[in-house]
Amino acid sequence: MRLLVAMVFAGVFGGAMLGGCIPQVGAPEGPARPAPARPSRPAPPTPPPVSSGVPAAPTALIVRGEMIRYTTSPCGGACPVYTVTVRPDGTGTFEGQRFTAVTGARDFRVSPAQYEAFLTRLAPYRPRSGSVRTAPGTPACGQHATDMPSVEVQWDGKAGHRALSYYFGCDRTRSPGVADALGSAPDLLPIAGLIGARP
Repeated sequence: MRLLVAMVFAGVFGGAMLGGCIPQVGAPEGPARPAPARPSRPAPPTPPPVSSGVPAAPTALIVRGEMIRYTTSPCGGACPVYTVTVRPDGTGTFEGQRFTAVTGARDFRVSPAQYEAFLTRLAPYRPRSGSVRTAPGTPACGQHATDMPSVEVQWDGKAGHRALSYYFGCDRTRSPGVADALGSAPDLLPIAGLIGARP
């Protein structure tokens, strides 16, 4: 009797005892029943394409014809402090304040392609209305480093005034790509010689 039970046990559960595999069950006799239809679900949205680590944000509203003012703040070291203003007519003004190659105001020209590139780089971060601030003490900042610079971007035009203030010491995992996009935006303008060396 014990031998019979042992043989039955080995026959039924032997597959499970060998190598930890789940025993396969044969198909039942007779016609197979069709599987119940699954409710259709919409496909998940495609993430925005990434270029140089910065989201392209295809849903970003690009408002053309605005004047854009980009202002950096001091940091705990020798960070360049300046304001650059770019207008849709191709004129620009650089105002160096501290740790820049040029101090004071200098006018320059931008090509339509340069203006468009600068506008497009900043467009995903343009507030839909009013002002947005990401700084220590705000929920969007989280844990932060000290003595880092910040940037303020202002958009002015027929749609009114918009402003964004971003502190570069904020937790970058909370808003990936923002610091890189904002920090690299001036590289799209012909002002490298006015800014000078950056730490």
